[in-house]
Amino acid sequence: MKTTAIVLLTAALLASPVGSTAAFANGNGNDINALVGCKSIVERNAVGAAMMPSGIAPLGNLPFKMKNLKRPVFKSNNVVLQKTDVDAQGKITKAINSKIAELSKKGGGRLTVPSGHWLTGRIELKSNVELHLSEGCTLEFSADIDDYQPAVFTRHEGIEVMGAGAFIYANKAKNIALTGKGTVMGPPMDVKMRRLKNGNSVVEKDIDYRMPVEKRICDGKEGRTFYRPKSFAPINCKNVLVEGVTFERSVLWNINPIYCENVIIRGVTVNSVKVPSGDGIDISSCRNVLIEYSTLNCGDDCFTLKSGRAEDGMRVGRPTENVVIRYCLAEKGHGGITCGSETAAGIQNVYLHHCVFDGTRTGFRFKTRRNRGGGIWNIYYDNVRLIDMNEAFTWDLLGTKTYMGDLAQRNPPLALTPLTPTVKDIRISNFVIESSDRMMSMNTIPEMPTTGVVIENGVVRTNRIFKTLNDVGELTLKNMTIQATDNNINIDDSRNLTFKNVTFYVPTGSLSYNIKGEKAEKPVILK
Repeated sequence: MKTTAIVLLTAALLASPVGSTAAFANGNGNDINALVGCKSIVERNAVGAAMMPSGIAPLGNLPFKMKNLKRPVFKSNNVVLQKTDVDAQGKITKAINSKIAELSKKGGGRLTVPSGHWLTGRIELKSNVELHLSEGCTLEFSADIDDYQPAVFTRHEGIEVMGAGAFIYANKAKNIALTGKGTVMGPPMDVKMRRLKNGNSVVEKDIDYRMPVEKRICDGKEGRTFYRPKSFAPINCKNVLVEGVTFERSVLWNINPIYCENVIIRGVTVNSVKVPSGDGIDISSCRNVLIEYSTLNCGDDCFTLKSGRAEDGMRVGRPTENVVIRYCLAEKGHGGITCGSETAAGIQNVYLHHCVFDGTRTGFRFKTRRNRGGGIWNIYYDNVRLIDMNEAFTWDLLGTKTYMGDLAQRNPPLALTPLTPTVKDIRISNFVIESSDRMMSMNTIPEMPTTGVVIENGVVRTNRIFKTLNDVGELTLKNMTIQATDNNINIDDSRNLTFKNVTFYVPTGSLSYNIKGEKAEKPVILK
């Protein structure tokens, strides 16, 4: 992504009296931290997998109630995979699953995969078992769909199905872990599995929500759809740990706990840049989650929160809630952190802090659709550094006509239904946008405008300020300095816009408002 070079204003200019409710000027300088008066901004070399400490620090003061999480404890039983466990096809699938089952029956322990290259089909974790990948270990997963049979209960993009599940799968297990300095690797990039059609349309059109789940078979047999497996996807599990592992060459999402409680993900590295839908970490309808000291380079969104899609997600009714993400690094991907687009049961109580997004397409991304239900609320992002963004803040709540048909049209507003999502109460504080093409676009839902958005204590340098402000119900910018090469602000049917103590540095010394729509209002500018 290319951005026009922008020189940051100096702290001395900020200290100059402006003599009006809003300031417009041109400036020079380079001390970005000096411009943030509230808190220091996190350094890039203080976050990510390489910086993970051995212990898990307390969660500290949170904007919602959540107990500290503890890693699961396992018995001292230790079983080591052997070269003799490789079968005639060169795989360890049967042996590793047998050893896991035996360990679980004995009360649990650790199964260690030593250094070396190991080929396998689907692995199923059982209660009280830690799967430990030694340093130098590569666990490569098969490209043969027969190695992911029979179909198991899972969720594909927010819809419950019977499918491949995951490379490493678990269902209704307690106290499980995937640890070590080894690598989970998908099949080669040129295999047939990667070219299989991902359904005929969007998944909610392919799967009738009224069909019993056990009949929603997506195993790739007899002409049926085969939804590609995730890399690690436990479902209905409690006390889950993923620590230290590297994920490479996935065929779909990498880490995707579903319907889980008490989840800790720390020190992981994900590399899936060339993988379509290669999300990094997707939290789906989980409660009490800690993600820390992780580094993601992804072919889609990096840190992602979901809670089910459309009627099926509302039927299940399990939100994603109480999620803390801290000391993480997102380098490549569509979004640094994304809420949605599956929002049926709600995404709430999310706190991300002390993170760096360096080179992701967007920084903070909010997504849903008119038929997704639920919504997004009580979201808190604090102390984040954004570098080389296409767009720092994105609200994409309508989608495109290609996938959503007439539901993607802004006007006329539609009648409210149980599937109309609500997006509200989002606070983003203490941030620096070092470079971006656009600061923000908000395309929200006309019949359910987004409200309660507060963006405060930030320094921004960008080419454009607002690409669009469409159907926004309430937005406050507070205590910010914005330097841009373009002075246009585009407003369409948005209202309750407030700029409080916001200093703009733009080429002409003034803003140009492009306002349309019967409900549109010019921003209120407060000193």
